[in-house]
Amino acid sequence: MIRPEKILVIRFSSLGDVIYTTPVVRCIKQQLPDTEVHFITKPQFKYIYEGNPYIDKLLLLRPSLNETIKEIKKENYDCIIDLHSNLRTRIIKLRTGIRAYTYRKQTIRKWLSLKLRKQLVPPVHLVDRYLKAAAPLGVVNDNRPIDYFIKNQYQLTDLLPQSHQQHYIAFIIGAAHFTKRMPNEKIVAICQQLKKPVVLLGGNDVKENGDFVAARLGAQVYNACGATNLDESVFLVSKAAAVIGFDTGLTHIAEAFNLPIASIWGSTVPELLGVQPYKIDNYLVAGVQLPCRPCSKYGLPKCPLGHFKCMNDINEKEIVQFCNELD
Repeated sequence: MIRPEKILVIRFSSLGDVIYTTPVVRCIKQQLPDTEVHFITKPQFKYIYEGNPYIDKLLLLRPSLNETIKEIKKENYDCIIDLHSNLRTRIIKLRTGIRAYTYRKQTIRKWLSLKLRKQLVPPVHLVDRYLKAAAPLGVVNDNRPIDYFIKNQYQLTDLLPQSHQQHYIAFIIGAAHFTKRMPNEKIVAICQQLKKPVVLLGGNDVKENGDFVAARLGAQVYNACGATNLDESVFLVSKAAAVIGFDTGLTHIAEAFNLPIASIWGSTVPELLGVQPYKIDNYLVAGVQLPCRPCSKYGLPKCPLGHFKCMNDINEKEIVQFCNELD
Protein backbone atom coordinates (compact mmCIF):
# COMPACT_ATOMS: atom_id res chain seq x y z
CA MET A 1 0.00 0.00 0.00
CA ILE A 2 1.36 3.44 -0.95
CA ARG A 3 0.93 5.76 2.02
CA PRO A 4 -0.39 9.23 1.09
CA GLU A 5 1.86 12.13 2.03
CA LYS A 6 -0.96 14.64 2.33
CA ILE A 7 -4.63 14.00 3.23
CA LEU A 8 -7.67 16.26 3.35
CA VAL A 9 -10.51 15.21 5.66
CA ILE A 10 -13.90 16.81 4.90
CA ARG A 11 -16.85 17.39 7.21
CA PHE A 12 -18.69 20.70 6.85
CA SER A 13 -21.39 20.40 9.57
CA SER A 14 -23.05 20.06 12.02
CA LEU A 15 -21.52 20.40 15.48
CA GLY A 16 -22.21 16.84 16.64
CA ASP A 17 -21.15 15.35 13.30
CA VAL A 18 -17.92 17.36 13.27
CA ILE A 19 -16.95 16.49 16.86
CA TYR A 20 -17.28 12.79 16.01
CA THR A 21 -14.69 13.15 13.24
CA THR A 22 -11.96 13.82 15.81
CA PRO A 23 -11.14 10.15 16.51
CA VAL A 24 -10.74 9.59 12.76
CA VAL A 25 -8.27 12.47 12.42
CA ARG A 26 -6.37 11.30 15.52
CA CYS A 27 -6.12 7.73 14.23
CA ILE A 28 -4.91 8.88 10.81
CA LYS A 29 -2.23 11.14 12.29
CA GLN A 30 -1.00 8.66 14.87
CA GLN A 31 -1.04 5.63 12.60
CA LEU A 32 0.34 7.46 9.56
CA PRO A 33 2.72 9.81 11.40
CA ASP A 34 4.57 10.93 8.28
CA THR A 35 1.33 12.05 6.59
CA GLU A 36 0.29 15.70 6.61
CA VAL A 37 -3.35 15.89 7.70
CA HIS A 38 -5.64 18.82 6.83
CA PHE A 39 -9.30 19.27 7.79
CA ILE A 40 -11.98 21.44 6.19
CA THR A 41 -15.26 22.53 7.77
CA LYS A 42 -17.63 25.51 7.90
CA PRO A 43 -16.29 28.64 9.66
CA GLN A 44 -18.81 28.33 12.52
CA PHE A 45 -17.34 24.94 13.50
CA LYS A 46 -13.66 25.84 13.34
CA TYR A 47 -13.41 25.97 17.15
CA ILE A 48 -13.69 22.18 17.26
CA TYR A 49 -10.32 21.83 15.55
CA GLU A 50 -8.55 24.97 16.72
CA GLY A 51 -5.68 23.76 18.91
CA ASN A 52 -6.11 20.14 17.84
CA PRO A 53 -2.56 18.67 17.63
CA TYR A 54 -3.57 15.97 15.16
CA ILE A 55 -4.12 18.31 12.22
CA ASP A 56 -1.44 20.24 10.38
CA LYS A 57 -3.79 22.78 8.79
CA LEU A 58 -7.41 23.83 9.17
CA LEU A 59 -9.24 24.97 6.03
CA LEU A 60 -12.60 26.72 6.05
CA LEU A 61 -15.38 26.39 3.50
CA ARG A 62 -15.48 29.57 1.39
CA PRO A 63 -18.70 31.39 0.38
CA SER A 64 -18.07 30.19 -3.17
CA LEU A 65 -17.51 26.51 -3.87
CA ASN A 66 -15.23 27.53 -6.75
CA GLU A 67 -12.98 29.35 -4.27
CA THR A 68 -12.91 26.28 -2.03
CA ILE A 69 -12.01 24.00 -4.94
CA LYS A 70 -9.26 26.38 -6.05
CA GLU A 71 -7.76 26.33 -2.54
CA ILE A 72 -7.94 22.53 -2.38
CA LYS A 73 -6.22 22.18 -5.75
CA LYS A 74 -3.34 24.40 -4.57
CA GLU A 75 -2.58 22.03 -1.71
CA ASN A 76 -1.84 19.05 -4.01
CA TYR A 77 -3.47 16.43 -1.82
CA ASP A 78 -2.79 12.76 -2.45
CA CYS A 79 -6.07 11.68 -0.93
CA ILE A 80 -9.45 12.93 0.34
CA ILE A 81 -11.38 11.32 3.19
CA ASP A 82 -14.95 12.51 2.60
CA LEU A 83 -16.92 12.23 5.84
CA HIS A 84 -19.78 14.43 4.64
CA SER A 85 -20.82 12.76 1.40
CA ASN A 86 -23.16 15.33 -0.10
CA LEU A 87 -23.53 17.17 -3.41
CA ARG A 88 -20.79 19.68 -2.61
CA THR A 89 -18.25 17.04 -1.70
CA ARG A 90 -19.12 15.07 -4.84
CA ILE A 91 -18.44 18.19 -6.92
CA ILE A 92 -15.16 18.76 -5.06
CA LYS A 93 -14.01 15.19 -5.73
CA LEU A 94 -15.08 15.34 -9.37
CA ARG A 95 -13.43 18.68 -10.14
CA THR A 96 -10.18 18.04 -8.27
CA GLY A 97 -9.76 14.47 -9.48
CA ILE A 98 -8.13 13.53 -6.17
CA ARG A 99 -8.34 9.91 -5.04
CA ALA A 100 -11.07 9.75 -2.42
CA TYR A 101 -12.60 7.47 0.18
CA THR A 102 -16.16 8.28 1.21
CA TYR A 103 -18.37 7.70 4.25
CA ARG A 104 -21.59 5.83 3.42
CA LYS A 105 -24.52 7.83 4.77
CA GLN A 106 -27.24 5.21 4.16
CA THR A 107 -29.66 8.08 3.52
CA ILE A 108 -32.47 5.92 2.15
CA ARG A 109 -32.29 3.45 5.02
CA LYS A 110 -32.37 6.30 7.54
CA TRP A 111 -35.38 7.84 5.80
CA LEU A 112 -37.20 4.50 5.82
CA SER A 113 -36.29 3.93 9.46
CA LEU A 114 -37.86 7.27 10.32
CA LYS A 115 -41.01 6.77 8.24
CA LEU A 116 -41.58 3.13 9.21
CA ARG A 117 -40.41 3.52 12.85
CA LYS A 118 -38.13 0.53 12.33
CA GLN A 119 -34.41 0.15 13.00
CA LEU A 120 -33.25 -0.48 9.43
CA VAL A 121 -29.81 1.05 10.04
CA PRO A 122 -27.50 -1.08 12.20
CA PRO A 123 -26.85 0.72 15.53
CA VAL A 124 -23.20 1.34 14.69
CA HIS A 125 -21.71 4.50 16.12
CA LEU A 126 -21.01 7.36 13.73
CA VAL A 127 -17.29 7.24 14.62
CA ASP A 128 -17.08 3.62 13.48
CA ARG A 129 -18.98 4.47 10.29
CA TYR A 130 -16.53 7.29 9.62
CA LEU A 131 -13.54 5.05 10.27
CA LYS A 132 -14.64 2.68 7.52
CA ALA A 133 -13.83 5.44 5.04
CA ALA A 134 -10.24 5.54 6.30
CA ALA A 135 -9.87 1.75 6.52
CA PRO A 136 -8.38 1.38 2.99
CA LEU A 137 -5.37 3.35 4.28
CA GLY A 138 -4.83 0.78 7.03
CA VAL A 139 -6.32 3.05 9.71
CA VAL A 140 -8.05 1.23 12.60
CA ASN A 141 -10.00 2.36 15.66
CA ASP A 142 -7.82 3.16 18.69
CA ASN A 143 -10.90 2.81 20.95
CA ARG A 144 -10.42 6.16 22.63
CA PRO A 145 -13.03 8.91 23.14
CA ILE A 146 -13.51 12.00 21.00
CA ASP A 147 -11.13 14.96 21.32
CA TYR A 148 -11.78 18.53 22.35
CA PHE A 149 -8.98 20.90 23.32
CA ILE A 150 -10.01 23.89 25.44
CA LYS A 151 -8.46 27.00 23.94
CA ASN A 152 -7.76 29.18 27.00
CA GLN A 153 -6.92 28.94 30.66
CA TYR A 154 -9.96 29.53 32.87
CA GLN A 155 -10.62 29.54 36.60
CA LEU A 156 -13.82 28.31 38.23
CA THR A 157 -13.60 31.27 40.58
CA ASP A 158 -14.10 33.61 37.61
CA LEU A 159 -17.08 31.74 36.16
CA LEU A 160 -19.09 30.36 39.09
CA PRO A 161 -20.16 31.49 42.57
CA GLN A 162 -18.30 29.85 45.47
CA SER A 163 -21.30 27.65 46.23
CA HIS A 164 -20.96 25.94 42.83
CA GLN A 165 -17.22 25.59 42.38
CA GLN A 166 -16.95 21.97 43.57
CA HIS A 167 -18.79 18.72 42.87
CA TYR A 168 -21.48 20.30 40.74
CA ILE A 169 -23.65 18.76 38.03
CA ALA A 170 -23.61 20.49 34.65
CA PHE A 171 -27.15 20.41 33.21
CA ILE A 172 -27.12 21.36 29.51
CA ILE A 173 -30.64 22.64 28.90
CA GLY A 174 -30.18 24.06 25.39
CA ALA A 175 -30.75 22.36 22.04
CA ALA A 176 -31.35 23.61 18.52
CA HIS A 177 -34.95 22.35 18.31
CA PHE A 178 -37.83 22.46 20.77
CA THR A 179 -38.54 18.71 20.65
CA LYS A 180 -35.00 18.00 21.87
CA ARG A 181 -35.49 20.15 24.97
CA MET A 182 -37.10 19.12 28.22
CA PRO A 183 -39.94 21.32 29.57
CA ASN A 184 -38.91 23.68 32.36
CA GLU A 185 -41.10 22.00 34.97
CA LYS A 186 -39.47 18.66 34.20
CA ILE A 187 -36.00 20.18 34.61
CA VAL A 188 -37.10 21.66 37.94
CA ALA A 189 -38.41 18.26 39.10
CA ILE A 190 -35.07 16.61 38.34
CA CYS A 191 -32.88 19.36 39.83
CA GLN A 192 -34.76 19.53 43.12
CA GLN A 193 -34.00 15.83 43.72
CA LEU A 194 -30.26 16.09 43.04
CA LYS A 195 -27.86 16.05 45.98
CA LYS A 196 -25.23 18.21 44.31
CA PRO A 197 -25.40 21.86 43.20
CA VAL A 198 -26.46 22.35 39.58
CA VAL A 199 -24.98 24.63 36.92
CA LEU A 200 -27.32 25.26 33.97
CA LEU A 201 -25.59 25.64 30.60
CA GLY A 202 -26.87 26.81 27.24
CA GLY A 203 -27.01 29.84 24.98
CA ASN A 204 -28.98 33.06 25.13
CA ASP A 205 -31.93 31.24 23.58
CA VAL A 206 -32.49 29.31 26.83
CA LYS A 207 -31.47 32.02 29.31
CA GLU A 208 -35.11 32.65 30.25
CA ASN A 209 -35.60 28.91 30.76
CA GLY A 210 -32.59 28.89 33.06
CA ASP A 211 -33.91 31.94 34.95
CA PHE A 212 -37.23 30.12 35.48
CA VAL A 213 -35.52 27.01 36.88
CA ALA A 214 -33.15 29.03 39.09
CA ALA A 215 -36.01 31.14 40.44
CA ARG A 216 -37.93 27.99 41.42
CA LEU A 217 -34.99 26.28 43.12
CA GLY A 218 -33.00 29.13 44.62
CA ALA A 219 -29.42 28.64 45.80
CA GLN A 220 -29.11 25.05 44.56
CA VAL A 221 -29.06 26.15 40.91
CA TYR A 222 -26.79 28.64 39.15
CA ASN A 223 -27.92 29.75 35.70
CA ALA A 224 -24.90 30.20 33.39
CA CYS A 225 -26.99 30.14 30.21
CA GLY A 226 -25.96 33.04 27.99
CA ALA A 227 -23.29 34.09 30.51
CA THR A 228 -20.44 31.97 29.12
CA ASN A 229 -19.11 31.46 25.61
CA LEU A 230 -18.81 27.96 24.18
CA ASP A 231 -15.19 27.44 25.24
CA GLU A 232 -16.00 28.55 28.79
CA SER A 233 -19.03 26.26 28.81
CA VAL A 234 -16.86 23.33 27.72
CA PHE A 235 -14.42 24.17 30.53
CA LEU A 236 -17.29 24.13 33.05
CA VAL A 237 -18.43 20.78 31.66
CA SER A 238 -14.90 19.38 31.97
CA LYS A 239 -14.80 20.22 35.71
CA ALA A 240 -18.25 18.84 36.53
CA ALA A 241 -18.89 15.75 38.64
CA ALA A 242 -21.45 14.64 36.06
CA VAL A 243 -23.35 15.95 33.05
CA ILE A 244 -27.04 15.88 32.17
CA GLY A 245 -27.86 16.94 28.64
CA PHE A 246 -30.06 16.58 25.60
CA ASP A 247 -29.20 15.67 21.99
CA THR A 248 -27.04 18.73 21.40
CA GLY A 249 -23.44 19.58 20.58
CA LEU A 250 -22.25 20.48 24.08
CA THR A 251 -23.53 17.16 25.44
CA HIS A 252 -21.58 15.32 22.75
CA ILE A 253 -18.45 17.40 23.43
CA ALA A 254 -18.70 16.37 27.11
CA GLU A 255 -17.73 12.84 26.04
CA ALA A 256 -14.18 14.10 25.43
CA PHE A 257 -13.66 14.26 29.21
CA ASN A 258 -14.95 10.75 30.07
CA LEU A 259 -17.43 12.09 32.62
CA PRO A 260 -20.59 10.33 33.79
CA ILE A 261 -23.27 11.52 31.34
CA ALA A 262 -27.05 11.21 31.51
CA SER A 263 -28.03 11.65 27.85
CA ILE A 264 -31.73 12.51 27.45
CA TRP A 265 -33.50 11.95 24.13
CA GLY A 266 -36.91 13.29 23.10
CA SER A 267 -38.13 13.22 19.52
CA THR A 268 -34.80 11.92 18.17
CA VAL A 269 -33.14 8.57 18.87
CA PRO A 270 -29.41 7.84 19.11
CA GLU A 271 -29.66 4.54 17.24
CA LEU A 272 -30.82 6.23 14.02
CA LEU A 273 -28.06 8.84 14.08
CA GLY A 274 -25.38 6.59 15.57
CA VAL A 275 -24.48 9.17 18.22
CA GLN A 276 -24.98 7.43 21.54
CA PRO A 277 -22.21 8.27 24.08
CA TYR A 278 -18.91 7.04 22.67
CA LYS A 279 -16.11 5.25 24.57
CA ILE A 280 -16.91 6.63 28.01
CA ASP A 281 -17.01 4.57 31.19
CA ASN A 282 -20.31 5.58 32.76
CA TYR A 283 -23.43 6.83 31.01
CA LEU A 284 -27.21 6.61 30.91
CA VAL A 285 -29.33 6.98 27.78
CA ALA A 286 -32.84 8.06 28.79
CA GLY A 287 -35.78 7.93 26.41
CA VAL A 288 -39.39 6.75 26.19
CA GLN A 289 -40.54 3.99 23.83
CA LEU A 290 -43.47 5.42 21.87
CA PRO A 291 -45.11 4.48 18.56
CA CYS A 292 -44.65 8.09 17.37
CA ARG A 293 -40.95 8.23 18.18
CA PRO A 294 -38.76 9.20 16.43
CA CYS A 295 -40.83 11.81 14.65
CA SER A 296 -37.76 13.51 13.22
CA LYS A 297 -34.11 12.88 12.47
CA TYR A 298 -32.90 16.22 13.81
CA GLY A 299 -35.75 17.65 15.91
CA LEU A 300 -38.82 19.85 15.29
CA PRO A 301 -40.14 23.25 16.49
CA LYS A 302 -43.10 21.53 18.19
CA CYS A 303 -44.58 18.10 18.88
CA PRO A 304 -46.58 17.02 15.78
CA LEU A 305 -49.22 15.34 17.98
CA GLY A 306 -49.32 18.02 20.67
CA HIS A 307 -48.71 15.76 23.70
CA PHE A 308 -44.88 15.82 23.76
CA LYS A 309 -44.84 12.52 25.62
CA CYS A 310 -41.29 11.75 24.52
CA MET A 311 -40.09 14.38 27.02
CA ASN A 312 -43.02 14.69 29.41
CA ASP A 313 -42.96 10.95 30.19
CA ILE A 314 -39.18 10.69 30.72
CA ASN A 315 -38.40 8.73 33.88
CA GLU A 316 -37.01 11.35 36.25
CA LYS A 317 -36.06 8.79 38.90
CA GLU A 318 -33.49 6.97 36.76
CA ILE A 319 -31.75 10.25 35.91
CA VAL A 320 -31.74 11.35 39.55
CA GLN A 321 -30.56 7.95 40.74
CA PHE A 322 -27.77 7.89 38.16
CA CYS A 323 -26.43 11.25 39.39
CA ASN A 324 -27.00 10.73 43.12
CA GLU A 325 -25.20 7.38 43.19
CA LEU A 326 -21.94 8.92 41.93
CA ASP A 327 -19.11 9.35 44.42
